[in-house]
Amino acid sequence: MQDKKSSKLTRIAVFYDGNYFLHVSNYYNYSHERRSRISISGLHEFIRHQVAEEENTDIRLCQIVDAHYFRGRLNAHEASQRGNQLFYDRLFDDILMSEGVVTHYLPVKTFQGNRQEKGIDVWLALEAFELTFYKHFDVLVLITADGDYVPLIRKLNTLGTRAMVLSWDFEYFNDEGERMVTRTSQDLLEDVSYPVAMHDLIERNLRNNEPLIQNLFVKQPTRVLNENNPVLIGTNGFSFDDDEDSEAKISSIRNLKNGYGFINYPPNNLFFHHTSLIDSDFNELQPDDEVSFRIGKNAEGKDIAVDVRLRIN
Repeated sequence: MQDKKSSKLTRIAVFYDGNYFLHVSNYYNYSHERRSRISISGLHEFIRHQVAEEENTDIRLCQIVDAHYFRGRLNAHEASQRGNQLFYDRLFDDILMSEGVVTHYLPVKTFQGNRQEKGIDVWLALEAFELTFYKHFDVLVLITADGDYVPLIRKLNTLGTRAMVLSWDFEYFNDEGERMVTRTSQDLLEDVSYPVAMHDLIERNLRNNEPLIQNLFVKQPTRVLNENNPVLIGTNGFSFDDDEDSEAKISSIRNLKNGYGFINYPPNNLFFHHTSLIDSDFNELQPDDEVSFRIGKNAEGKDIAVDVRLRIN
């Protein structure tokens, strides 16, 4: 006989290990065939369904009442030296804010020439325990793979709060051809109430067009027609002013970064984002490749390259 479903509200809190989440999102955006980032809203909807299934309750009775994102971040001066990093930091903040996620940042420290996050995991653990103690969450969801959170899980167990961990195991080759492997701590998985192997779940259901899994990914760019102001909506939810009548230009790629690049165009180099590519894969581009493009405006009114196409000689 199936257990009777609970009629009590299940209160969910979500805590992001931000550096890990970015690592996972970059994997799906640049290395996985999906070529798309993880959607915050889609992930929250998935969490509610997953908790409802584990708790044997109605999805409508599973609500995310708290969400927090922790990450180290470059200071304004350093970010301003890295292309449009400041813009994308602010953009992601806007996305988190729209989904009710509270952000917690610590400055990235430089130690022996290397930038490192310091204290983020401790801060996350302390905040998670304190908030659970005072707010009495039913289920706390951790997005991490780090075994350092095992003591937090054990403390949550003493409070009677069930812990769910969303984790990804994957491997890929970086730009230097090195094999990179991400694996979840087995100690962490053994101590949580609800371990969820996201990589397995996604691979099993992605090709079946399961809506809940499809919605885990940011939608690909779509053109929104407006008689007075056509807009191209990018995969991250921001828009570029788009003039269909602007003349196509031809130049070459100056350099490529992590998902964006610059095109030679005097007197200044033009920024372009991978979502502006047409019929090309960003990972296949090389510096000095000849491209055609049109000039558009970003949200700050600055000239950028849009509708970028690789020219085949």
